[in-house]
Amino acid sequence: MTFGGTDDFARPCVSSITSSGHRLVLLTADNVRIEAEYTPYRGPDTGAATPPAIVVAHGFTGSLDRPAVRRAARAFAQYAGVITFSFRGHGGSGGRSTLGDLEVLDLAAAVGWARALGHERVATVGFSMGASVALRHAALHRPVPAGADAPTAERHEEHGGRIDAHADTVVSVSGPARWYYRGTAPMRRLHWAISRPSGRLLARCVLRTRVRASDWDPVPMSPTEAVPLIAPRRLLIVHGDRDSYFPLDHPRMLAAAAGPEATLWIEPGFGHAESAAGVGLLGRIGEWAVGSFSPTRPSP
Repeated sequence: MTFGGTDDFARPCVSSITSSGHRLVLLTADNVRIEAEYTPYRGPDTGAATPPAIVVAHGFTGSLDRPAVRRAARAFAQYAGVITFSFRGHGGSGGRSTLGDLEVLDLAAAVGWARALGHERVATVGFSMGASVALRHAALHRPVPAGADAPTAERHEEHGGRIDAHADTVVSVSGPARWYYRGTAPMRRLHWAISRPSGRLLARCVLRTRVRASDWDPVPMSPTEAVPLIAPRRLLIVHGDRDSYFPLDHPRMLAAAAGPEATLWIEPGFGHAESAAGVGLLGRIGEWAVGSFSPTRPSP
């Protein structure tokens, strides 16, 4: 296998200890190089042997080095160890973006790294496109029931994904409920851009985002189809009443499909995804994610 060429020009990313943790390259199940960084837990000493981990899935055109993603990592590090990464086609990662389809493999690689680092409890927090990826990842990577025999585990791995790559709790922020939505001006502009060579060239040159030209085949399960498969794990759906991309029928549709395991926050004055998420909201999300691991539910 070779790396390079027009589809994969990720910058060199060697393992190194930095001021914010450990950065390295992860290899996905389909052999795409994904840049990732680990930020250790920086909160008060709780006496726990190993803190939980939060894996952050950014939105379209984001990357682990974007200021909004770094802000989220700093906020979440007060509650857990944090893994940030760049989806395929974004930042220094290889490959091309498939707009949320094969990105499930990128998130699985990041969750697998969290478990390899010794974190027994892992939460995924996805923003916008990353939210749809987090929901589908949780639906496809489900924990094997305790005491399951080997054949059951093998069947689970065949049909549901890698056993060690499942999330224990999921947070969706500013996520869509359905595909091909064009009901707002920003989404119409986005669809125009990704469907035309000139738009993809602009995304590549200006936003450092390389988008695959071909359409989905087959179309992946929608977020609304995915959320019922997450239970009994806990799910938090966060959406702003000033989201210019997806109106409030999207989070309400997700919450209705998810059932009683889901918690819905409609945030007054909140816009869209990680770029609009302030430290206060991020702190509440981190607190909820870590609190969801307790036997009792976190407060709404």
